[in-house]
Amino acid sequence: MRKNELEANMKLYGDTGENLAQALHIARSTLSSKMNGNYDFTQKEIRLIKERYNLTAAELDSIFFDIQVS
Repeated sequence: MRKNELEANMKLYGDTGENLAQALHIARSTLSSKMNGNYDFTQKEIRLIKERYNLTAAELDSIFFDIQVS
């Protein structure tokens, strides 16, 4: 997970960690743990983030999936 890219989108939309946590129906501390890579985001949470920030499939992949092509 690329935390800095998610945080950039949050800032672009004027969002805070508290706001995003509320939108995902999780505690702020849980969001922080997920953003720091301690836990994975659920598919539902990823979908909600995609919709909240109008992310393209490529942007979503860049944030949440470490895709390496050799």
